[in-house]
Amino acid sequence: MDTNFSDDFLVQGKFSIKKTSTEYKGKLTKDEGAQLLIQEKEKLRDLQEKLYADGSKSLLVVLQAMDAAGKDSLIEHVFGGVNPQGCNVTSFKTPSSKEYSHDFLWRHYLALPQKGMIGIFNRSHYESVLVCKVHPEYNLSEKTWDSVKGFDDKFWENRYESIRNFEKHLAQNGTTIVKIFLNVSKDEQKKRLIDRIDEQEKNWKFSAADLPERALFDQYMENYETAINETNKKDAPWYVLPADNKWFARVAAVQIIIDTLEKMDLKFPQLSDNEKLGLQEAKSTLESE
Repeated sequence: MDTNFSDDFLVQGKFSIKKTSTEYKGKLTKDEGAQLLIQEKEKLRDLQEKLYADGSKSLLVVLQAMDAAGKDSLIEHVFGGVNPQGCNVTSFKTPSSKEYSHDFLWRHYLALPQKGMIGIFNRSHYESVLVCKVHPEYNLSEKTWDSVKGFDDKFWENRYESIRNFEKHLAQNGTTIVKIFLNVSKDEQKKRLIDRIDEQEKNWKFSAADLPERALFDQYMENYETAINETNKKDAPWYVLPADNKWFARVAAVQIIIDTLEKMDLKFPQLSDNEKLGLQEAKSTLESE
């Protein structure tokens, strides 16, 4: 049985969201997926330690999805076993007035992982070509444009170019980027939103504001397709994961991250002969106490 799915969801060539499954789960059962996730998380923890010890590179994981697609639970279940000292999660909400007073990428620069670290963007700079493309009036808060008439095709081309250049710059300076889109169907989203209402312990997750955005589901899918096609590059690849089965999306995501870390050629620091001699002298000193 094939139990490594990381290459299955790498976007190659022109991406079509209508031709992409949201339900795929391979030949795994849910129980088999749960066991596989446990095994993979152990590998991830070891690789994170190696990344931290190496200290010359960083990993940025970008997570994008519609509401109720499972971003938060994926972060919890995939990264729950790593050392929190080496991992940082940033959830990007509506920009503050201070953030709006800078360019749209500024706040994302501030949250980038330092060398040796894993950084996770729960939503990201892509919101500027997703929600802000569905609601172009939001861009007026940047105070650079006076009217939504300024948000023409050239405007959006410039945004995609800025994102490509941003990610290229990061890749050239030691940050490996993995971008994951959790592809949930409209029917499954509906089911999960209803669950948030029916299950009291999930009520806090539900927001009435989710419903107007759900009504624009098809428009969001069109924008995701365009954004992925415009920014899918070798140094910043997109992976589109079927997310109707949360447990499977988690298995696929952890495998993608593991494979990415393994390709980064990480090394534990090597001690010089003098440093090794110093260790032995320190050991002798401790043993003689």
